[in-house]
Amino acid sequence: MNTYTPKVSSAWNIFTYANFIIAALMMAGGIYSLEASFSAKGYYAMAALMLVYSTASITKALRDKEESDRIYNKLEDAKTERMLAEVSTKDDYY
Repeated sequence: MNTYTPKVSSAWNIFTYANFIIAALMMAGGIYSLEASFSAKGYYAMAALMLVYSTASITKALRDKEESDRIYNKLEDAKTERMLAEVSTKDDYY
């Protein structure tokens, strides 16, 4: 049975972390330089943080579902293989 191992380069990981940090700094700089009241800046900052949190949560939920589906499929494949092996050994007796 094949095991799934994702192939992700370290360069891609570095790029994604750098991209996130740059985007967060740009968002913080934009909110800081915004000509608005302190409460409006706070509202935008909370909205930006909530957006980042919800994106991470959705990503984790989708990944967890994919991993559980993969494990379930492995279990079903193993049950099917066992059932086929039992049937084939019973056929050998007749």
